[in-house]
Amino acid sequence: MRIAYITETYPPELNGVALTVERTVQHLRQRGHEVELIRPRQAREQAHEDDAEWLTPGCPIPMYPDLRFGLARSRALVERFKRTMPRLVHVATQGPLGWAAVHAAQALQLPLTSDFRTNFHQYSRYYGLGWMCPLVHGYLRRFHNQTHRTFVPTQALKRELELAHFERLAVVGRGVDTQLFSPDKRSEPLHRHWQAGGRAPVLLYVGRLAAEKNVDLALCAFEAIRRRMPTAQMVVVGDGPQRARLQADFPDAQFVGVQRGEALAVHYASADLFLFPSMSETFGNVTLEALASGLPVVAFDMAAAAEHVDDCGSGLLVRPGDELGFIAAACSIAWQHEQLNAMRGSARASALKARWDSVLGRFELALAETLYGVQTASAGAAIAV
Repeated sequence: MRIAYITETYPPELNGVALTVERTVQHLRQRGHEVELIRPRQAREQAHEDDAEWLTPGCPIPMYPDLRFGLARSRALVERFKRTMPRLVHVATQGPLGWAAVHAAQALQLPLTSDFRTNFHQYSRYYGLGWMCPLVHGYLRRFHNQTHRTFVPTQALKRELELAHFERLAVVGRGVDTQLFSPDKRSEPLHRHWQAGGRAPVLLYVGRLAAEKNVDLALCAFEAIRRRMPTAQMVVVGDGPQRARLQADFPDAQFVGVQRGEALAVHYASADLFLFPSMSETFGNVTLEALASGLPVVAFDMAAAAEHVDDCGSGLLVRPGDELGFIAAACSIAWQHEQLNAMRGSARASALKARWDSVLGRFELALAETLYGVQTASAGAAIAV
C-alpha cells in the first residue's frame, strides 16, 4: 500500500510525537509499504522533494522556536498526490500542513486518517490564553471529523473526545522499546555521581521544561521529600523555555539537559523513582519508558498512567488536579523506596505488555481496514447510482 504520511514534527526534534512518528514510518516501510513522508524542513536542512519525501517550507511555532509548522498549499498537495498516487493519506498533526493535506485528500476522494496526539486546546490555559481554548477545541473537532478515522492512544481519551462530538475514533495505544529501556542499563557510577547520600533515593523527571508540563509540582514534591531525607536528589532530564527559571527557583535539583538513546536509558535505570506531574498529556511516552526501566511512577490518574500504572502495584496514582495529593504520594513512596523491589518488578512487567510490534501491527491493520471500508462504500455508491 502506498501511504502519504504528513507530520509537522520529526527527529531530530525531540518530543514524544516526533519519536513515535519516526518509529511508525520505519515500521510501515519495513513491512513493505511505500511511505511518502511529507514534513517541514528543519534548521540547516536543504529543500528536498522526490517520491519518497518532501521537505516543505515551515516557520517556528510561537513559544516553541525549536519546533515548526509546515507550510504548503492544498493545491500543491493535490498535484503531488496526482503524481505519486497514494492509496491512503494519514495526517499525524493538525497544523497548516495537516489542514492542507486533509483538503487535498478530500479533493481527490482519497481515504483519509488522522492522529489525535496533543491536547493543544489545553495548552492555551498555561500561557494566559484560556479564552482560546474553545476556539482551538472547535478547530480540532472540525479537523478530525473530516477524516474517515482518527486514532487515539487511550480508551479514556476516546470517551472524552466522543463526549465532545469527535467522530469515528479508534484506539491503537502506544508502545515502548523494552530492550532499550531496561533495569539492566542501571549505572552505579552515575547513581553515585548524583550524590544521593546513605539510603536516600534519586528522583527523576524526563520531559520538556514548559508550562504545560507542570514541572514545578515535581520539584515541590522533591523539596518536601528532602525535609525528611535531606540527601535525596532530583535529576531533571530535558530542556525548554522554563529551564532557566526552574534552575533559579530550585537550585538543589540537578538539571542535566537533553539525553537521547542509550544515555537516556541509562539515566532512567540509574534513578529510583519517577515523578510525572503533567495534566496536559494525551499519553506521555515517558511513563512507559520509566516503567520499562523498573521505576515506580507517581502520576495523575490519566493518560498513559491510567492505562499502565497499577495503583499501589507499580506506582501511585493521584486524582487529577490534586497537587497536594501528588506531593503526599511522592513523599510516601520516596520515604519507603528501599522496600519497593516488588513494585519495581511490577513496573517492568506492565511495560512488557506494551511492546511496539503489537501496537504498530494494530495501526497497520486499522489503515488497511479503513482503505477497504472506504473503497467498499464507494463501490456501493457507484452501483446504487
